[in-house]
Amino acid sequence: MTKLSIVIPAYGVERYLPACLDSALLPGREDYEIIVVDDGSPDRSGEIAEEYAARHPGLIRVIHRENGGLGAARNTGIEAARGDWLLFLDSDDTLAPGAAEEMLEELRQPCDILIFDYLCVGEDGRQLDYQQGCSREGPFSLRDYPGLVHELPSACNKLWRRSLFTEGGVRFPGRLWFEDLATSPRLYLRAETIRAVHRPWLRYLQRSGSITKAKDPSRNREIIEALALVMEDYRRQGAFADYETELELLAVKHQLLASTVRVNLADPRSPLQRELLEELDRSFPNWRGNPGLARLPAQHRLLLKLMDGQHYGAVHALMRANNLLKGKRV
Repeated sequence: MTKLSIVIPAYGVERYLPACLDSALLPGREDYEIIVVDDGSPDRSGEIAEEYAARHPGLIRVIHRENGGLGAARNTGIEAARGDWLLFLDSDDTLAPGAAEEMLEELRQPCDILIFDYLCVGEDGRQLDYQQGCSREGPFSLRDYPGLVHELPSACNKLWRRSLFTEGGVRFPGRLWFEDLATSPRLYLRAETIRAVHRPWLRYLQRSGSITKAKDPSRNREIIEALALVMEDYRRQGAFADYETELELLAVKHQLLASTVRVNLADPRSPLQRELLEELDRSFPNWRGNPGLARLPAQHRLLLKLMDGQHYGAVHALMRANNLLKGKRV
């Protein structure tokens, strides 16, 4: 019986795909599978995947499809998966040594979502940062810990029971830039038991050409649609009132502290900054009184004050200084 399906969308990653696949291989085990979804890749990614599938018959399957974006490629993998559990592994990332086997063993304990930590690494393999997947450890439910709603929404540092998608009616949005944010909080709502382990099973590659480093600031407008999908789903499930404070903080963090900052660094005069603020005011007119704001780092509170006053030049200066201190290019 297949326990785990590892879904790897591939587009323009011929340089990275071999290392990704090598990290996921467990020769001799028959309780998991690897599904590579070639999302109409313009390079040799699909051919490389087929070469691996030929060397590992029965373990690796390759699905070729027209380009539809990361979310659509993951959905293709969900539909094709045979495993009870899903791991979404981006094709430029890798699993840490021994991670796949440890995951399979950890799944012996009952839960619907298993959250784990990850390492941020550079293209030279140097470790840049350690990211905790969840501030909790052990088993809990969303009702026990509603703060999970506004923690890290990445789909890749979690193992998901496949039935959350198939029976819960959840899929990733196709060409939306914030597909993880639009999806993970909806799955939390459908999970009975969530577990968190502090094990860095994923090595997340930070490269200049990745989606999160894209130079088109206008795509940050898509955060509005992503958050709307979450809010609409919580309302449909009758859960919005129960989690409104956490959902409001989620919107503040991602609409202002993430998207507005990205837009500002690209163009401090962009009118999109004001648009994001005005949309937040429409969706959550009382966000300034959210109790979670007091627990944010001092720099984040300062940024919010500057954004609220539309002092975008000061925001730009603060972020440039912060990035210079961290040694980042600006």
